[in-house]
Amino acid sequence: MKIVVLGDSLSAGYGLNVQDAFPSKLQAALKAKGYATEMINAGVSGDTATGGLERFDWSVPPDADAVILELGANDALRGVSPDVTRAALEQILTKIDARKLPVLLAGMKSPPNMGPDYVAKFDAMYPELAKKHGAIFYPFFLDGVAANGQLNQRDGMHPNPQGVDVIVKNILPQVEELIAKAKATAKAG
Repeated sequence: MKIVVLGDSLSAGYGLNVQDAFPSKLQAALKAKGYATEMINAGVSGDTATGGLERFDWSVPPDADAVILELGANDALRGVSPDVTRAALEQILTKIDARKLPVLLAGMKSPPNMGPDYVAKFDAMYPELAKKHGAIFYPFFLDGVAANGQLNQRDGMHPNPQGVDVIVKNILPQVEELIAKAKATAKAG
């Protein structure tokens, strides 16, 4: 099963060795549970949701079985309008739907310094889009890792190898659900 991780530096593995990046560690965790998967790391450091949309067609190969969508952190850090981020994520999800691929949408939280209106609008878009597109939803990609100095690199924003381990452990149930959905889709197709 080929799963594409379409994301930013958090999935690309910024500052980490390839084997410590999220897709590599996720593939190893799945293998330990008996799943034969090939994780495609389509993470690009610094990418926004709009950047992910622009490269979707060449980042998600025709033989992909499922997608993990992890974008939006850079949008929030740069203060990009949540409307712009939402529109890009919506278009990506529509492209995924058109290809009849199951998708896991990894949510992101806005930094609190963006103000309550921005935070409310930004944080609400992920569950709303997941519901609208029937995506498997993981509420916060950095759950248990954000703001934990022991689990992040010196920049305080990118997980270290131990932080990636926490992300993989936390998101694994949703990834297993994604795999089950991909298998069911393949049988139905």
